[in-house]
Amino acid sequence: MKKPWRREKHINSLPEVFSSVPIPESGSSWRKFLAFFGPGLMIAVGYMDPGNWATDIAGGARFGYALLAVILISNLFAIVLQHLALKLGIATERDLAQACRDHFSPKVNFLLWLFCEIAIAAMDLAEVIGTAIAINLLFGIPLTWGVAITIIDVFIILLLQARGFRWLESVVGGLMFIVLVCFAYELVISRPALFPVLEGLLPKKEIVTNPSMLYIAIGILGATVMPHNLYLHSSIVQTRNYKRTEEGKREAIRFATIDSTVALFIAFFINAAILILAASTFHGTGYEHIADIHDAHKMLEPLLGTGLASIAFAVALLASGQNSTLTGTLAGQIVMEGFLDIRIKPWLRRLITRLVAVVPAFVVTILYGEQGTSDLLVLSQVVLSMQLSFAVVPLVMFTGDRLKMGRFVNPLWLKILAGIITFIIVVLNAYLLYAELF
Repeated sequence: MKKPWRREKHINSLPEVFSSVPIPESGSSWRKFLAFFGPGLMIAVGYMDPGNWATDIAGGARFGYALLAVILISNLFAIVLQHLALKLGIATERDLAQACRDHFSPKVNFLLWLFCEIAIAAMDLAEVIGTAIAINLLFGIPLTWGVAITIIDVFIILLLQARGFRWLESVVGGLMFIVLVCFAYELVISRPALFPVLEGLLPKKEIVTNPSMLYIAIGILGATVMPHNLYLHSSIVQTRNYKRTEEGKREAIRFATIDSTVALFIAFFINAAILILAASTFHGTGYEHIADIHDAHKMLEPLLGTGLASIAFAVALLASGQNSTLTGTLAGQIVMEGFLDIRIKPWLRRLITRLVAVVPAFVVTILYGEQGTSDLLVLSQVVLSMQLSFAVVPLVMFTGDRLKMGRFVNPLWLKILAGIITFIIVVLNAYLLYAELF
């Protein structure tokens, strides 16, 4: 049902950094873009977290380059949805969680908050496991100790944010660059065939008709489009000190969309590189069964003939896990403050989020070791798939409501496109959930 916002006045999203990054009023468009550049990078890291690695490796090892098209389509979905999220944040000066609290009844809000917290815990679980695996691969530290070390991340985030939001964005950008360089190197030494790679970007009917391929394809979609990113993006775009006028907001939406799109194409390259590496190294060699980060790491050195391949793989995994951790805990703060209007000290909020993920990871690594952590990584992606619809549907609904968005309401073509994407996501994630359970 379409209706205006109930409350005109509300507390700013992430008030400690709201409107804290200056935007030049004059100068070139390039200079302004650089001022807006940053939130997109923080969003992009959620699209290449350790949970993505498992599905990309499995897809490449089993089916070669065929599922590259799914990564590309998922990325295009993400570009559209992140545009809607940033537009909601800039146009209404509400993040998605605040918008839900303003629109829905308290009971519905509580359920949405609960689902979202479960999803954030599941995502954080993937980062904890991914980081612990990377530490184990690089330094030989047992997985249980690696899980314990991840608690330190909480304090790193606090230290960075205390120095200013730009510091946080710079660290995320630096870690993302490390991942990019590592996989560029991996692609060079694995020497994938160019034409099959390009052919893989075109959708094939086998993706739908082959049940095994369809299952992994849905897993890639579920692991790519992250629900917490929609809440996060709608908040952190408001860290820019743009003019809160119609003209200023239009300019902010334009530059923020460019920022988001560029960053998501970097994420696409990295996700595609993981699948291409798995396809060129394992597919057709008798190692098609590899669908595990540990196994992939072990086999890279003997198959590619250089120890640097496995080291670069582990370094990229560590950087990816750290990056996703930085943004995931921030999303947890936004969700709690937005849905419940509860403000607790940031260090306590992040420590709670991390402990919810660390405890199950710690128990599983002690009881079941490597295999248990791999299964837990898969489970975390299923939980994320369950939550995705609960974030996408309100976002599409709000940005298509003229009473809420005013002149920034989605045009008809975007409403149709967003509706199609929402339908596909809801149906495919419901199928994935059914397949996992039954």
